[in-house]
Amino acid sequence: QVRLVESGGGLVQAGGSLRLSCTASGGIASINAMGWYRQAPGNQREWVAAINSSGRTKYTDSAKGRFTISRDDAKNTVYLHMNGLKPGDTAVYYCNLGDDRTFYSGIPTDYWGQGTQVTVSS
Repeated sequence: QVRLVESGGGLVQAGGSLRLSCTASGGIASINAMGWYRQAPGNQREWVAAINSSGRTKYTDSAKGRFTISRDDAKNTVYLHMNGLKPGDTAVYYCNLGDDRTFYSGIPTDYWGQGTQVTVSS
C-alpha cells in the first residue's frame, strides 16, 4: 500500500523560507511524477508545482521564481523549497503521487499524503 508522508511545514515570517519533504513508501520502487498542492481555509485545493520522471518541472504562476521542486530518487523523496514566503502562501500543503500523464494533465491521482501546515505571518 502506497504511503506518502509530508514534513517540513511550520510557522515562518514573511520573506522566510521552508523546505517541504514528501517521502513515498510501500510497494513502489521509485517515484514517477509528484505534484505539490495546497489548500487554504475556505478554499479549494490548488496545484502548486510538479516534477516528472525526467526531472522536468512546472509551477503555478504564484510559485514561479520563489518555489523549487526537486527529487532525490535514492530516498524516494520529493522536496518543495519555498523562498520569499508571503502570508498568502499560508495553507496545508499536500503531495500527490502520479505519473507522466498526471504531470501533463494536472489532474491528481488518489494518492495523497496527510498534509503539512505552512503558516506565514506578516
